[in-house]
Amino acid sequence: MTLSPLIRRRLHNFRANRRGFWSLWIFLALFVTSLFAEVVANDRPLLVRYEGRFYVPFLRPYPETTFGGAFPTEAVYRDPFVIKTITEKGWMLWPPIPFRYDTINYDLPVPAPAPPSSANWLGTDDQGRDLAARLIYGFRISVLFGLTLTLLSSVTGIIAGGVQGYFGGKTDLFFQRFIEIWSGLPVLYLLIILASIVEPNFWWLLGLMLLFSWMSLVGVVRAEFLRARNFDYVRAARALGVGNAVIMFRHVLPNAMVATLTFLPFILNGSITTLTSLDFLGFGLPPGSPSLGEILAQGKANLQAPWLGITGFAVLALMLSLLIFVGEAVRDAFDPRKTVG
Repeated sequence: MTLSPLIRRRLHNFRANRRGFWSLWIFLALFVTSLFAEVVANDRPLLVRYEGRFYVPFLRPYPETTFGGAFPTEAVYRDPFVIKTITEKGWMLWPPIPFRYDTINYDLPVPAPAPPSSANWLGTDDQGRDLAARLIYGFRISVLFGLTLTLLSSVTGIIAGGVQGYFGGKTDLFFQRFIEIWSGLPVLYLLIILASIVEPNFWWLLGLMLLFSWMSLVGVVRAEFLRARNFDYVRAARALGVGNAVIMFRHVLPNAMVATLTFLPFILNGSITTLTSLDFLGFGLPPGSPSLGEILAQGKANLQAPWLGITGFAVLALMLSLLIFVGEAVRDAFDPRKTVG
């Protein structure tokens, strides 16, 4: 497929921003790694060979009786008895980090939170859970939450801004007054009130944040539609009897997407920061869930364990910096003032 000169110019401008280009690849590598968190950090082996047969415990639970035990419940592969029975008649292949985000290390030489060691690379939190494993799972939840919220809020904001800008008049006036009132509602207070009624979870938080985050793109899209609705090609389409929906989303929206796409990395940044802030304050994901905000809260509560706060801050700062650099590269790619050298 042959790319148009405009797309080639934008790709060239994106690659020309070396910091943003490499930030995108680094972020994608970290995100893809976190998607396979069960393979990287798990308290179940990746592969077990026992009595000539192969088992995949990280994908499927097996009872202890499968490996010569006495209990019909799922095998605890960190149990010395289970390890002994399997290794006598086979072997186990463990992931690089032999802990899940909720696995408690009962063999710590010191009280939790334990400092970094060969068993726990980044140390443990105050409940004895491996910090590296919680970072990997927390990174995945944060990015997936941010991507989902960014996608849904962008679609909603584009539709709302397009309707305002295209029709104008009373539609625009009433919609603007509604946005002014809606944006003035105290989101944190609503979260505190609702958190006392129901237990927050991933989808509950996503739905609540979507109620307020969709307004971030309305102003940009509205301005583009207000500017383009009186262009000659829009008037010609109306004269030919083309419907408003077709004109809005097939002819006018592509012009508004340039400004919209440059905002997306920054909206993603804000979405991730919002979830982290809520978890830090205790109004985010349920207790025990892997979260960057919960790690920062533990660092605040355990100043004698500096590895908690430093690790959480470093990971969050790295992730947000990478997204900012990618956003700058996207902005350069769509900047019409930049030309191909």
